Amino acid sequence: MRSVHETNFFQRFSQLPVFMEIKVELKKGAIVLCGGKSSRMGQDKASLPFGPELMLQRVVRIISQVIDTSAIVVVAAPEQILPELPVAIIVTRDERPNRGPLEGIAMGIRSMPSEVDAFYATSCDVPLMVPEFVARMFEWLGDYEIAVPFDGQYHHPLAAIYRPRILEVIESLVAVDRLRPRFLFDEVATVEVPVEELREVDPTLSTLMNLNHPADYQSALEKAFSSRKG
Repeated sequence: MRSVHETNFFQRFSQLPVFMEIKVELKKGAIVLCGGKSSRMGQDKASLPFGPELMLQRVVRIISQVIDTSAIVVVAAPEQILPELPVAIIVTRDERPNRGPLEGIAMGIRSMPSEVDAFYATSCDVPLMVPEFVARMFEWLGDYEIAVPFDGQYHHPLAAIYRPRILEVIESLVAVDRLRPRFLFDEVATVEVPVEELREVDPTLSTLMNLNHPADYQSALEKAFSSRKG
């Protein structure tokens, strides 16, 4: 038998709107891949000077405006020398380097804090990243496993949101050398985010402009500092 207090509680609860939902905030993380060969650039992109910082430092600083540093994982090559990073940043090393982003993402997931629900994956060579772009991509995830920008022809897997629970699928793909991210998108529920929808927060889509050649690097420096804004 319910007490009077219990009865009053259940009566009040039953009068709540049926559409009321409890919203649980997504615990966000990030993986920054920086162990590539940088062969076209001619030197390690992670350590390229960019204003008062080095490239990797800048990308980590920008992404930490959206994601707590304790949930950011940097994946580096085995012998790669990294610039100084915030103490809370997690650094892990590629076990099998130069096998593409899926291998690096898998390494990052294994080192990611267990409470992270979804993470943003990026390379270290996007110094013009816009933090609002990252935040908007999380909003697109919904109930999907992956949210990836799509320009009508190409996906942008290193500007995408992933759920850590897809690790087993990634591992099964890399085990048989199916290393292209598109194979992963075909295996799990993926939403393609039209890049035009992202211009509201990143008008020039600079977050998608990675630097592969010295000319790209010089152009990015000019764009970043011509108006004295870093």
